[in-house]
This record gives sequence, structure tokens and C-alpha cells, in this order.
Amino acid sequence: MAQILVVDDEIGIRELLSEILSDEGHSVELAENATRAREARLRTRPDLVLLDIWMPDADGITLLKEWASNGLLNMPVVMMSGHATVDTAVEATRIGALDFLEKPIALQKLLGTVKRALAQHGPRPGRVLGVADLGKSQIVVELRKRLAQAASGKSSVLLRGERGAMPEIYARALHQPGVPWVNAAAVLGKGTQDAQQAAGGVFFIDDLAKLSTNQQKHLAFIAANADRAKTRLVSFSSEGPRRLVESRGFDAALVSRLSEIVLAIPPLREHLQDVPGIAGVMLAQLTESRACPPRRFSEQALAALGQHGWPGNLEDLNAAVRTLAVTALLEEISAAEVAEVVAQFADETTAASSAVPLDMPLREAREAFERAYFERLLALEGGSIAKVAEKSGLERTHLYRKLKALGISTSRKNGDS
Repeated sequence: MAQILVVDDEIGIRELLSEILSDEGHSVELAENATRAREARLRTRPDLVLLDIWMPDADGITLLKEWASNGLLNMPVVMMSGHATVDTAVEATRIGALDFLEKPIALQKLLGTVKRALAQHGPRPGRVLGVADLGKSQIVVELRKRLAQAASGKSSVLLRGERGAMPEIYARALHQPGVPWVNAAAVLGKGTQDAQQAAGGVFFIDDLAKLSTNQQKHLAFIAANADRAKTRLVSFSSEGPRRLVESRGFDAALVSRLSEIVLAIPPLREHLQDVPGIAGVMLAQLTESRACPPRRFSEQALAALGQHGWPGNLEDLNAAVRTLAVTALLEEISAAEVAEVVAQFADETTAASSAVPLDMPLREAREAFERAYFERLLALEGGSIAKVAEKSGLERTHLYRKLKALGISTSRKNGDS
């Protein structure tokens, strides 16, 4: 049945409601005040909350406002009180409460309200990771501002970043509500009819470097007609525009059309302080969607996640969080479990980065090796340019030039630490 959170400072009411709802087959969690309710809501998203208005630490209306402002009011909430006024009930409804139960609560009234609330709302999708969840570091805040500025225009946008950047999160920040969104992966190489679904909206290409020659031709046709169809082109590439032309066979005019605005997506190693917060949102997604039992990270576990270099960026972090959520032995995920899982990802990414294709010209093979070499060093040294320069035996200025030539994004601020 449903998972219901009961929040009330009176133990007798909590126990009575728990007994009634449990007899109906529901899973019930109890919280005696707003503090405990906050903790319960962060662990998982209940299917329904029964929330008392008058509590000693913070009243239910204040808690309701908190959840609404933080994007956590994505479940039905029924307010309860024995002393509330009509104005209080109206305010609660305006904020987002579904209904109001007056104490003492009649059994049939309770069961009817619970049944109606669950029937009207049913299962809801959990939180979706958005650009607002990617941290408060300066580099992320500045990127959000640039995305917000670009969102109001119509120019094509090329997002540049490393593998595993999950570029759709950033691209979605350029998408206006109520207009079409089409992912090119579903339509490129097919007839042009499918691409017309993006007219007036966004046509997103999640990795230019993976497009075949036929898909490139189809994209060129779509780009040529984008202005007439009022379609905005948003694409991502882990390789620079020049390399797309020289090594991937792209038409230079097409690349120029796609890169009217170029925005860089920073690798995770450049804002490791944001990793604990991002991991927390990812874990909340999993618990709210019932993909795992209720889980939370210990403080030490979050610190351990923030110390890894994450060469696979958001994709690797997401996979690690999912692994921890499903395999953790207790509700609280420990630092030891994080260390074990992170080590597995480090082994996989190191092996992947060391695999240099041997069927390419010597110059390209050398570049591929150097790129893998420096990406691994940066990951192992947490993005510190000073340490990478020491390990590689290169003078720091030369190293910066080398990384820039290889298309590896870095930050002087991190490197000088």
C-alpha cells in the first residue's frame, strides 16, 4: 500500500493514527516535531503526509512553506489541528496542502481523506537532477548565469565538456516551458518528419563526436532549416570544433552553425566541493522513486565522495550513488562503503583511459595517449596543476599550454592549491 508520514507532537495521536493506518495495510513513519519530519522527508518521499499545525519547534504551516520553496512538496499533505481558524486552513491550502482534518479526527473521516488523497495523486515521479542542483561553487554559479542569459535568445549553443558530463542537464536550462524538446538520438538518420517535431522548440544532440556520416548529413539539413522552423539547436561535444572537422569529418559550415555560442561545462574535479550536495540529490531521486530502501549518507561518506577526482564526471558519480543505494547494508551509508565503491570506479576509469586505439595515425595516437595520461593524473591529484606538473616533470606554464592544446579543461585556482 502507501507510505505515510504522520507528524504530531502528541504521542497518543501518533500511536492512534499509526495503528489505524497500519491496519489498513499502509506503511507508517512517525515524527514528533518539524525537525524529525524534515529528516524523514530528506530520506524519502512519502506518498502522503498527515501534518499537525501546532508543534513546539516549528508549526506545520512553516514546514509546509519550507517544503514548497525547496521543491520538496511533491506529495499530498493533509493538515491536522484542533485549534486552527478558517484563515489558517485557507493559507495551508494556498501553499499546497490538499485537505484539512479537525481534531478529534473521526475514523471514517480519516480513512476517507487518506483514500481520496492517495487516489487523486497516486505515485509521483521523484526529483529530477537539474542545473540548480549542481552546486554553489563560483564556477557553477557563473555557468548558471550564462545559461540563463543564453536561454532568452535563439542562437545555437555548443556545450563543451568531458565524457560523462551528462550534458542534457545543462541543455535543459535552455529549454523554455511549453515548447517542444527533441533528442536527436531518436530521429537522426530517419526521415525529416520526426525532426519537425522540434519546430518552435529545442533540438538537442547529446554527442556530436558519435554521429555517423549519414547522421551528420541529416543534421546539416535540419540546421539549414532551423531558422525557418524556429528550432533552436543545442549540442554537446567532448571534442573541439576544429577536431570535429579534422578528425570526425564534419562540414566546417555545419560546425560553425552549431557553435554560435560555446559554453564550457566544468569537470567535477574543478568543483569537488559541490559533490556531496549533488550526491545527496541523486540519492533522494532514488529513494523517492522507490529504486532503493530509505538511505542517507553519513557525514564521513559525503566527505569521501568529495575527495575523489571523478574522471568519469557526473555519470560515474551517479553510477556510484546508485550502487551504494542498492548495496548498502544499513540505512546510513558509511565512508567504508564509499571507499570500496569508489575504488571500483577508479579501476574502471583508469583501464578505460589507458586504452589508446592503435589503428590511427601516430600524431593522433600520441594525442590520445597524452590526453588519457593527463586526465588520469588530474583525477588522481584532485585537479591540482601543481601536483600534476611535479608528477609529469613539466614546467607549470608549459603544462597549461599542453592541456589547452589537448582540449582538457582546467582551472588555475584549483591548480595553485
